[in-house]
Amino acid sequence: MRFVIVISLTLATLLFAVPQSAEAYVGPGAGLTAIGTSVALIGAVLLAIVGFVWYPIKRLRAKYSSIKKKADEETATS
Repeated sequence: MRFVIVISLTLATLLFAVPQSAEAYVGPGAGLTAIGTSVALIGAVLLAIVGFVWYPIKRLRAKYSSIKKKADEETATS
């Protein structure tokens, strides 16, 4: 008899623990805020990636152009 009660309580607990579908309303203010936040987050991540890629390339190009300029000046004076 005790075994049946334990199994029944366990099944009842599991049944109540299973999530049901939630029917919730998201108003226009909260919806626009969520969309705006998502767009801003995606934009910030993309700009961070571009920043980490672009600035080292920009530095390398500046270094290469200064080396090339020095080489051109040396050949012009020779």
